Parts: sequence; structure tokens; C-alpha cells
Amino acid sequence: MVKRTSFAGAECPIARALEAIGDWWSILIIRDAFLGLRRFSEFQKSLGVAKNILSARLRALLAHGILATQPAADGSAYQDYVLTAKGRAVYPVLVALRQWSEDFAYPAEPCATMLVDRKTGRPVKKLELRAEDGRLLRDGETELRANR
Repeated sequence: MVKRTSFAGAECPIARALEAIGDWWSILIIRDAFLGLRRFSEFQKSLGVAKNILSARLRALLAHGILATQPAADGSAYQDYVLTAKGRAVYPVLVALRQWSEDFAYPAEPCATMLVDRKTGRPVKKLELRAEDGRLLRDGETELRANR
């Protein structure tokens, strides 16, 4: 098996984010946690992933502080996996991935689901990058600068 490169000490913030959530199982586990799944068996059933892979990904998400365990809500001996504040902060990333996919991975047919505002039932607007003064920013209108 090929050893994975660690980006834990990378200077690039994107590389460091990939260290924590950069494989597809982790992203899908986080997605399922947002959808209300809490138990190992629920994640396993939803994803169809091998138990050893799921166990390793859950351990990593716990180690990175994205998920935490707590006693099961039903009082059973099981543990529930719940998103932490750090995990809930991944939500805009998932929305951005979803919106990108809706635009580019579904060219011939509509996506089977739609992200809507729970209060109004209306579709969620596309995420936008805005300057401090509110201007819409495109990719050519930003740059990286040293922060030191």
C-alpha cells in the first residue's frame, strides 16, 4: 500500500485542510453527519464503505477535532458521532463542492436533489467571494501575499 503524504506542516492552508478532510470518505462522512447520521452503522449503510476504512476515517476525523463522540441519544451503550464547531465550519466547503458539481458534473441532466432554504423552500443562492467593501471578486481579482 502506498504511504500517504502528510500535509500537516505545509505552509499552504489548502494543503493543511486536505490533511484533515481531503479524502472522499471523510468528506462524505461529514456530509452524512450534516444529514443527521450519528452511528457507525448508519455511516456504513449510507456509504457502503468497508468497516476498516470507515473506522480509520472516523478516527482521523476525531483526531482532527471535526467529529466528537458522545453517549448515544437513545441511552444505549453506543456512541454517537457528532460534528464539533470545527466540523460545522466545513459546511460552506460542502456547499461550494455541491454547487460546483451541479454546474459541471451534471451537464445533461439535473441533479436529483436541490439545496433549499428550510424556512422558504427556495433554492440557495450560489456562494460568492466578496471584498470587504462588498464587491464581487473573481479569480483574477485576488492574490496571495506573505502574512509576516
